[in-house]
Amino acid sequence: MPRLASSALTRALLACATLALPFAALAQSPAGISKDVVKIGVLTDMSGQFSHEAGEGSVTAVKMAVEDFGGKVLGKPIEVIVADHQNKTEVAVAKAKEWFDVDNVDMIANLINSAVAIGVANVAKEKNGIAIVNGSGSSRLTNDACTPNSIHYAYDTYALAVGTGNALIKEGKKRWFFLTADYAFGHALEADTAAVVKAGGGQVAGSVRYPINTLDHGSFMLQAQGSGADAVAVAGSGTVFINAVKAAHDFGLTNSGKQTLAGLLVWITDVHSMGLDTAQGLVLTNAFYWDRDEETRAFSKKFEAKMGRKPHMGDAGDYSSTMHYLKAVQAAGTDEAQAVMAKMREIKVSDFFAKNGVIRPDGRFVHDMYVYQVKKPSESKYPWDYYKLVQVIPGDQAFRPLSESKCPLVKS
Repeated sequence: MPRLASSALTRALLACATLALPFAALAQSPAGISKDVVKIGVLTDMSGQFSHEAGEGSVTAVKMAVEDFGGKVLGKPIEVIVADHQNKTEVAVAKAKEWFDVDNVDMIANLINSAVAIGVANVAKEKNGIAIVNGSGSSRLTNDACTPNSIHYAYDTYALAVGTGNALIKEGKKRWFFLTADYAFGHALEADTAAVVKAGGGQVAGSVRYPINTLDHGSFMLQAQGSGADAVAVAGSGTVFINAVKAAHDFGLTNSGKQTLAGLLVWITDVHSMGLDTAQGLVLTNAFYWDRDEETRAFSKKFEAKMGRKPHMGDAGDYSSTMHYLKAVQAAGTDEAQAVMAKMREIKVSDFFAKNGVIRPDGRFVHDMYVYQVKKPSESKYPWDYYKLVQVIPGDQAFRPLSESKCPLVKS
């Protein structure tokens, strides 16, 4: 009897254990919100030379999206935290690891500075978090440096090169000289634009790389003027780009009638800072202009009420991508990274920023891009009326085709 009772008890326990297995698996599944909060970290330049292209503007845009979403997702609160990466990759990587490991951050936003963005994208892959890049431009982020946990949203160097490069080549600007900021973004922008120029039958007359924190562009401008180039392209961003354009204006390069100055990355805040007298005539490519249509004007009015200025494509991208992320969390029923990434690729984006935009397997968000020319002072009719449209570039033509991609996620 004792043996029979023991055997019966064993069978009963095994049956209970078998029944419990599905429930145990369910308990370990990614459903639901981890730690009962969806946490977004805005990692950006709050005080350095890119702070006007990101900084408080990116924080404001992300917080606006959270507020407009309702402040909760799946019944759980959404929290936004902020850190300054100081344009130091090691600082950004350390902060990203701390956020994912200790602070339970689900998604890191903005990431201006391409070296920073590439470093943090790799941390997101390692920690199974999500990184959404709006501030940085290097096309490597969706090429050889792509990850299954990162999205490149607003623009990239390939799209900037295709837009501005082709527009000027069509105008007969065949000889190019590059003034290139000596860091990852500048190098990528020069390489992508040079490829477009050569493909269009043009040639590179020369190039010079300037230190990222340089204040004196005099010697560089003399080289550009002496190159005989039709187009002088500034491959840089931030205050150093503004200084370069001012130097070009002071040296008479933009008034000679012989050379065209191309801003390969121009933020509307740059134009505002320089003024139309200096910036007029610049040809540029952009993902967003506040005065494009009624939807862009409506968003821009709300943003300006908080920031005191019009938004640029980074601000608009931070808002749009954060909203898309939260919609994906809602649809996935979880904040688990791969489930959310799958939904972000599945759901199209149709808002003030993009119509029928899609996220490809390489993490590239594909949408229309726009070529603009900065207006003359006499053409501007009201505050921030700075751009006139030259060309719309359909999304499938604006970004590097997958057939040319070195992203392992595409080849697999």
